[in-house]
Amino acid sequence: MTTSIQSDISTGSQRPRSADIHPGPGFRIRPDVPRTDSTVIQGLSEFPTPEISDLLNRLYAIDSEIRCLNGAQRPLCGSACTVRVYPGDNLMVHKALDIARPGDVIVIAASGTRSNAVLGDIISTKALHRGVAGFIVDGLIRDLPSIKPLELPVYARGTTPIGPLHRGPGEINFPVACGGVVVNPGDVIVADDAGIVVVPQQAAIDLLQRLQAHAHGNAAYLAAVRHGNFNNTWVDAQLEQQGCLIV
Repeated sequence: MTTSIQSDISTGSQRPRSADIHPGPGFRIRPDVPRTDSTVIQGLSEFPTPEISDLLNRLYAIDSEIRCLNGAQRPLCGSACTVRVYPGDNLMVHKALDIARPGDVIVIAASGTRSNAVLGDIISTKALHRGVAGFIVDGLIRDLPSIKPLELPVYARGTTPIGPLHRGPGEINFPVACGGVVVNPGDVIVADDAGIVVVPQQAAIDLLQRLQAHAHGNAAYLAAVRHGNFNNTWVDAQLEQQGCLIV
C-alpha cells in the first residue's frame, strides 16, 4: 500500500491540495442570525419599492436585470437569509432550506453567472413547504414552467435548462453582494413589479417611521398632480441656483 501511494505521488497522480475545500471563509454556515421584527417587516411591505429607494438615497436598489420571473401576484417582503454559492453550484441553496425561517427571503449570490442554474422546481417546492417567502437570485434558474404553478415569488436574471452541481463550497448567513448591493443576513428585502430594494436591518425602524411620516404628504401631492394642480417653480429655482445658461 505504501509503495503504491509513493508511486502515485512520484508520478503526479495524487489529487492536488488546490482541489480541497477548506473550512472557514468560503465554506461556513451561521444557523441563526438576528432578524427584523415582524411588525416592521409588515409595515415596510405596505410601501412601494420606489418610495423606499428614495428614502435610502437611491443606493440600495438591486440591479434591475434581476427581475420577477414568477409570483408577481404575491408581495415579497421578509428578512434575508443569504447564500453565497460557487458559480454553477447549489449545495448551500439546498442547505438553506434547513436554515431559513418561515417568512424569510433567500438571497442567492451566484456572481451573476449565466452558465448553470442554481435554483429549480425541486428546491422551490420544498421552500414552499418550509414557508420561505421567496427567492432573489443573482444568477439563473431553471424549470420555470414547473415553478409557475407554485406562485412562489422568484426573482432572477433569467432561465436555462442547464442544472447545477452539488459540491460546494459556499456560505449561509454571511454578507453577500447581490445585484450590486451588499446584503447582510437579517436585512429586509422588499420586491414588487418596480424592482427590489434592500433595507439595512439597523435602519429598518427609522425608515418605516419616515415612510409613514411622508405618506400623507405624498398622497396629497399625487392627488393634486392627478387634477392638474402643479407647477415647476422648483425646477426654475434649481436651475438658477446652479447657474444654468438659458439662451
